[in-house]
Amino acid sequence: MRIAIMGTGGVGGFFGAKLAASGADVTFIARGAHGAAIAERGLTIDSPAHPVAGLAVTVTDDPAKVGPVDVVMVAVKLWDTAAAAEQLRPMVGPETVVISFQNGIEAGSLLRAALGAEHVAGGVAHISATIAAPGVIRQVGSLARIIFGAFGGGADPRLAAFAEACQAAGIEHTLSPDIDRAIWEKFVFLSAFSAITALTRKPIGDIRADTDLRAFLRDAASETADVARARGVAIVPEQADKVLAAADNLPAATRASMAHDLERGARLELPWLSGTVVRLGAELGVPTPVHRAVWCALKLHAGGR
Repeated sequence: MRIAIMGTGGVGGFFGAKLAASGADVTFIARGAHGAAIAERGLTIDSPAHPVAGLAVTVTDDPAKVGPVDVVMVAVKLWDTAAAAEQLRPMVGPETVVISFQNGIEAGSLLRAALGAEHVAGGVAHISATIAAPGVIRQVGSLARIIFGAFGGGADPRLAAFAEACQAAGIEHTLSPDIDRAIWEKFVFLSAFSAITALTRKPIGDIRADTDLRAFLRDAASETADVARARGVAIVPEQADKVLAAADNLPAATRASMAHDLERGARLELPWLSGTVVRLGAELGVPTPVHRAVWCALKLHAGGR
């Protein structure tokens, strides 16, 4: 199986490294200093549970040089989705499946419109990892799990083969019969987690220990869950409490990638997280006061410094 990683950040770099270390044929798409460092020194995963040091991998900044592959894992930032879809076209053959492991709920639709529904599947990544330095991915905690499946359900032998590759690589994974709901469940968590850790500039340990901020986090999750139900997604009534339970199990130092981006003065995924909750809430008649407050407070930072 040939696998391409489109976006060698925290998600793509970590899971791609696991696949490559297991002997899978993996090519990483990475640019600039990060790509140069990987080419020169290999890919390093700084992780308490899944360390990899200087793994020699195939890396390029030009997807056209790769040729058709079996699986493309897309892990670029949300604002790069349309551009990534065009750039990865040379890697898409008749039987290629492109799996989006991006945040938010809209990337899959963008990729399907650009590449054709028959080539695109949905995915969810549960991990806290960022680029710590060129060529180095740093993970916080030990959680590292991916979920993927065909949009609309149904069996797909390409995804079954990818699941076998994940199994061989020791990647915790689930081939889901309902990836649409799984994406929304992740969105309920991430939209709230990103919103509150970015707005407060504090890690989850401080937030969950404060009575007011813990309630604020739950309220944010409840709003997104309400929007999901209004869209017809089968989100369980206790989903917001599940978000709190998940937050309680995270290492105290964990923050969302958007909080890290805000601290670095980088561009934010805010329009596709709280911004999407606010927009859909307005369309569906669902109040979203917490996400609106976050959107208004951070929108002037969304473009980065």
